[in-house]
Amino acid sequence: MLDVTDQAFRQVIAKYSRHGEVGGGPDVFWTEFVSADGLDSRGYENLLLMLAFKKNEKPIVAQIFTASPAHMLKAAQIIEKLGFDGLDINMGCPDKGVQKQGSGAALIKSPKLAREIIRAALEGAPNIPVSVKTRLGYNKEEIETWIPELLKENIAALTIHGRTKKDMSEVPARWESIRKVVEEVRKSGRDIPVIGNGDVSDLKDGEQKAKESGCDGIMIGRGIFGKPWLFDRARKTEPTLPERLDMLIHHTEQFLKIIGKRKAFDVMKKHYKAYCSGFDGARDLRIALMAAPDLATVKKLVKDFLKTYKSQ
Repeated sequence: MLDVTDQAFRQVIAKYSRHGEVGGGPDVFWTEFVSADGLDSRGYENLLLMLAFKKNEKPIVAQIFTASPAHMLKAAQIIEKLGFDGLDINMGCPDKGVQKQGSGAALIKSPKLAREIIRAALEGAPNIPVSVKTRLGYNKEEIETWIPELLKENIAALTIHGRTKKDMSEVPARWESIRKVVEEVRKSGRDIPVIGNGDVSDLKDGEQKAKESGCDGIMIGRGIFGKPWLFDRARKTEPTLPERLDMLIHHTEQFLKIIGKRKAFDVMKKHYKAYCSGFDGARDLRIALMAAPDLATVKKLVKDFLKTYKSQ
C-alpha cells in the first residue's frame, strides 16, 4: 500500500507487535509497491529509499509493478541484491494511473504478458521466491480462466484479493470466491500456498476466514491502519487511549526520522485518521491533527487532549 506500509510504519508494527518474539509480529512483511520501470531508470536511487528495510522487519517481500518484462528483469536483479526474502508482482492494483501503464489489474486482460513478466522476475531473481498478488477478475470473476494462466508459471505463492477490478473497494470481499481460487489451485496439482486478502479486521477474523476458505494464509491491509499492535498474539486487551496516542506520536517520530526528508508530512494524515476513532472526542482530535504542521504541534495536541479527557 503506497505511502502506508513504508519503513516507518513497519518499524512501528515491529515494535508494538513484538515482531521477532514468540507469538509476536506478522509472519511476513510486504513493502509498499514500487515501480519496476522506475528501478530501471536514471532516477532509481529515489526508489531504492522506498525499498530500505532493517533486520527486525525480516522476513520481508518487495512488491513490484510493471507492464514490461525487460524492466521487471532489471528490477528483480536489484531486489535480490538488496537481500529481500521474496519478490511479489502486483497484478491487482485498480488505480487508474497504474492501469494506464498496463500494470496492476490491467494484466488480468493480458495473461500472455503477465506470464512473460513472471518469467522475467524468475530470471532476474532466481534465488528468492516470486509470488503474485491479484484479484478475482477484471470486470467480472474470471477464476477459471485467469488463475490457471498464473499457475502455468513457477510462482511460489498466490495472494488473491476477494474483489474484481471493477469492484474497487466498494463491495464486501467475496471469500466464497476466494475459496473457488483455492479449489482451482488444488485442482491443478500445484503445491502453491494461497493467501486470502480483503476485509480482514483482526487475527481472529483472519483465522476464521482462512478456515472457511481453505487459504494457507491471510494478508491484512486496511485492518492494520491505526492498530500497530494487531499482530501481538499475547495481548489480551486493547491498548488504553494514552497507549494508543503514544503509538501515534512514536509513529510520527519514526516517519520524520526515516522518511521525513523525502515525503511530505501530510502523508501522516491518513494514519492520524485511523488512530483517532472509536472514542469520545476522536473527531475533534482527528481534525486538529490533520491540520498539524509538525511533531511539536502533534505532541501538544495529544497532551492537551489527554488532560481534558482524564478530567471528564
